[in-house]
Amino acid sequence: MGMEVINKYVTIKTHVDGAPQDSDFELKTAALRLWAEPGSNDVIVKNLYVSIDPYQLNRMKSYSSSHRTINFAVPISPGMDIDAYGVGRVVASGHPEFEEDDLVVGLISWGEYSVVKGGNMLRKLDPMGFPLSNHVGILGFSGLTAHGGFFQVCKPKKGEKVFVSAASGSVGNLVGQYAKLFGCYVVGCAGSKQKVNLLKEKLGFDDAFNYKEETDLKSTLKRYFPDGIDIYFDNVGAEMLEAAVANMNIFGRVAVCGVISQYTDSGKRAAPDMLDIVYKRITMQGFLAADLMNGYTDFISTTQDYLNDGKIQVIEDISQGVESIPSAFVGLFRGDNVGKKIVKIADE
Repeated sequence: MGMEVINKYVTIKTHVDGAPQDSDFELKTAALRLWAEPGSNDVIVKNLYVSIDPYQLNRMKSYSSSHRTINFAVPISPGMDIDAYGVGRVVASGHPEFEEDDLVVGLISWGEYSVVKGGNMLRKLDPMGFPLSNHVGILGFSGLTAHGGFFQVCKPKKGEKVFVSAASGSVGNLVGQYAKLFGCYVVGCAGSKQKVNLLKEKLGFDDAFNYKEETDLKSTLKRYFPDGIDIYFDNVGAEMLEAAVANMNIFGRVAVCGVISQYTDSGKRAAPDMLDIVYKRITMQGFLAADLMNGYTDFISTTQDYLNDGKIQVIEDISQGVESIPSAFVGLFRGDNVGKKIVKIADE
């Protein structure tokens, strides 16, 4: 009837309405029997890698049950399991599509084991010869968000001038690489000299700057884009969005992927000049990864080829052990991560 283990998992102690702190989280334990009732469709997964993403903070807020999240992700209450995208291995299954020892990818928990009711939000994983961690980042939702956001939302043309904020993050670094491979001129911004050097020297950006060293972002962008910006891939919002819009060309496109500045400070909202939006005929579109699934096959095929040919670089920032999840998450909002933030829960 299956052995019993003590499952360690991370939850929040209280709702988090500002910048998260390690003290907002706690590591809990519960006995778990590694057995699934035949025909129950439940799947028990040993978690191997989990994704750490800024948007999770919006689910942890006391007002997260609003319409903003209800169609995207379930609000998290204190003591609840926190689900996240990740890779694991099946240890018990009552579902006909999954067998013991199958590798799976999908929504699992910030813990050592997950009980996935009905097997929903899981699919079998063929690693395709790539490290499992790649399937959490570049071959997972981060990669789909970058590829689909750039090609489906921004609709680029070769030679266009592209600006990417938070360009050393999990999505931004890939957007810049896809844009360069497509034939665009690309500039990114990041929050340290180390990250700026990474963008220019390893990832092939045409240029990059440290936004923390700039006092007037509008002038800064004018300096880097004397002929204007055609595409702005926005991960930040606030003053950066305002500055980008001020420097956009006619028929420019803004893809709004994230607003991390507002996640921790609800009063820090962008106020772009709406006359620019009107007279430059700028298109601004927010999107979610789920909107991009119609381009999934093209994304996977293209990215596999780039990886196999060494044309795209994988930047992963991996912490070890379930105990490291709170600090890994908190670090996102301090800019600690370089590339995709992942926690490795267990050996493969």
